[in-house]
Amino acid sequence: MRGVSKVLIFSFLWWVTGNPFVAFLVLLIILYMLDRRFVGLTPSIFQPLKRARRLSRLKDELRLNPHHTSTKLEIARIYMEQKKYGEALELLVEVAGVMDDSADVFSEQGICELKLGRTEEGERLLLRALELNPRVKYGEPYLRLGEAFAGSNPEKAIRYMERFGEVNSSSCEAYYRLGLLYRGLGRNEEARRAFREAVELYRGLPKYKRRHERRWALLARMKS
Repeated sequence: MRGVSKVLIFSFLWWVTGNPFVAFLVLLIILYMLDRRFVGLTPSIFQPLKRARRLSRLKDELRLNPHHTSTKLEIARIYMEQKKYGEALELLVEVAGVMDDSADVFSEQGICELKLGRTEEGERLLLRALELNPRVKYGEPYLRLGEAFAGSNPEKAIRYMERFGEVNSSSCEAYYRLGLLYRGLGRNEEARRAFREAVELYRGLPKYKRRHERRWALLARMKS
């Protein structure tokens, strides 16, 4: 039915524009806008530009005040969003020298270490963050540890993902990723159960939470 509706919309746009290539382009734009508004499967094409402008301003601020810790921390977080984990870690180490009891900083250092392939050090830092604050970043350290060990130690990854689900009980992502881990181990019934739980959880979420979790619920529905 959805495929038929897209064909009908495309035919209408072709009739309006008189050009199939323009009609196809307009259809893609419409689908992209609908996805960004209601689902979020596709990445934002504007976010990298906004991030780059923000980073440029922060670097200017840091040149004027090279010891400003909060500016360094914000730059490091932007680097992480850009997947520049080495550059981010350098700044986070400097920040940690001042904020040596911050669970958030330990967590971000740990994530960078994991992304750089230093799993043992990343795990140590993330567990330290959880010691300082068991609910730091709504349990994200457990999620990142689950991802990191998915290939090398799936059973350990499952334990971390289960802990993530306990801390962040409204996360469809936790159940979706848990389902992927179970499927990778050949535990198909448990995988299907995890995917179904993601979908059921989504149905019970309040409206303000659904926008963030919709992507994972849809992916889980496709897997179940």
